[in-house]
Amino acid sequence: MEFWESSFIEKQTMWGFEPTESAILTKDFFVENNVKDILVPGIGYGRNAKVFIENSINVTGIEISKTAIDLAKQNGLEDVSMYHGSVNEMPFDNKLYDGIFSHALLHLLNDQEREKFIKDCYNQLKLGGYLVFTTVSKKAPMYGKGNQLDKDYFEIMEGVKMFFYDSESIKQ
Repeated sequence: MEFWESSFIEKQTMWGFEPTESAILTKDFFVENNVKDILVPGIGYGRNAKVFIENSINVTGIEISKTAIDLAKQNGLEDVSMYHGSVNEMPFDNKLYDGIFSHALLHLLNDQEREKFIKDCYNQLKLGGYLVFTTVSKKAPMYGKGNQLDKDYFEIMEGVKMFFYDSESIKQ
């Protein structure tokens, strides 16, 4: 079974329902810039989506875990359009969005997947739209843990491979 599906089956709403600080900051930025329609790859069970919806921003999600989608629908996101699948299979529609918010997903992709994902996101962004990624840094306590697969790339536990960023790797 895929890692995220088994995690959501076992741990359900493992991060609670409060949005992350990055989601709140991005919501403020999107509201200031009149962003009305966003794509959220890796929407999970929707804890970060609610802050956008509560501010009249239309959300479309992509999520690899069917269980996470079901949890989102059970917790107030029943009217949110969600595609079940991997971001590696993007695009799921031919719509262009005012903004894209992707929290803690980019670092889970390998080089080729990361390159394709960023390109796919840009291809679904309206001209003048905003793309916001959050990721994990080399300063995280889990940096260097587990099996090193490549420079700054580790399998920190069975099925979880992470690339750790610094300001230089973000520029690349």
